[in-house]
Amino acid sequence: MRDSRLPMRIGIVGAGTIARSHAQAIARIADAELAAVCDHNPEQLRAFAGEFGVVDTYSDYQAMLRRDDIDLIHICLPSGLHAPFAIEAAEASKHILTEKPMEITTAKMDAMIRAAQTRQVKLGVVYQRRTLPAAAAIRETVRSGALGKLVLGDVYMKYHRTQAYYDSAGWRGTWALDGGGALMNQGIHGIDLLQWMMGDIASVYARSAALVRDIEVEDTAVAVIRYRSGALGVIQGATSVYPAQDTRFELHGERGTIILDDSGIKKWDMMDDAAPRPENLDGMGNLSDIILHGHTHIIEDMIRAIREDREPMVGGEEAKKAVNVILAIYESAREGKEVLLT
Repeated sequence: MRDSRLPMRIGIVGAGTIARSHAQAIARIADAELAAVCDHNPEQLRAFAGEFGVVDTYSDYQAMLRRDDIDLIHICLPSGLHAPFAIEAAEASKHILTEKPMEITTAKMDAMIRAAQTRQVKLGVVYQRRTLPAAAAIRETVRSGALGKLVLGDVYMKYHRTQAYYDSAGWRGTWALDGGGALMNQGIHGIDLLQWMMGDIASVYARSAALVRDIEVEDTAVAVIRYRSGALGVIQGATSVYPAQDTRFELHGERGTIILDDSGIKKWDMMDDAAPRPENLDGMGNLSDIILHGHTHIIEDMIRAIREDREPMVGGEEAKKAVNVILAIYESAREGKEVLLT
């Protein structure tokens, strides 16, 4: 890697919507510089470069990877393309930060992890909701035992996406490149945060369908889940609901209840005041605020992880968990049976 006193130079592959969030976040970080962007669509590439003042643009990914002065690659491509681009970056000895989901199959995720380990580069994944102070406080409270024996942990993610949204890009709503629908694309953040706060999920029993939109994948899904702790729960995810509802988490133990939604902590009720309610914690807020704040935090942590030679906030093994839960939900819905997560 280049002189550690110089800003971390970043190359982005994929100049679509989410890449703009990365570029906006990079611009806020003193120790980061957007050095180059790559995309196969010349019009999209030109528009992105003009918007963010990127001088060096590429249609050839390998040419960008040959740059000795680029340290970190951000992968902002359709979900089912993350693995090949991440593996090529690792083989070029570039660190990797990829958008969620890490990939859409366990085999592809494992291949990404192996490639990063082999070339001794860092692999990070963007799950920006983990950066929310309220979520971190809830996780620590659960782990402190203040709720007592965990009983229920639920997440409700009822969103609205039009048919025009799915039609706007050929990969949306497909198994091959989106990897799923309401859960894999939109709901993965909530599922990741739920298991991060409550603990690992052991099994799922699910139903899913495309009830409203003309897509291959689900626009509506419900799963009953069992945690390794023995607690039970429900995951509801949809893009078929109008109007969209707040994302809502409900965590219950024998000694307390915590409820969190987009506006913040709605309930913090503990027997014998075992854990005082945290003060001045922001809610999840609107989507654009979550993305900008969260991406900035995740990228800053990724840079520190590289410089300090440690695991990023959300490394490969940790990022697999939510995807594997969703894959188990899809399997359960297809087979009509409970599916265990190993």
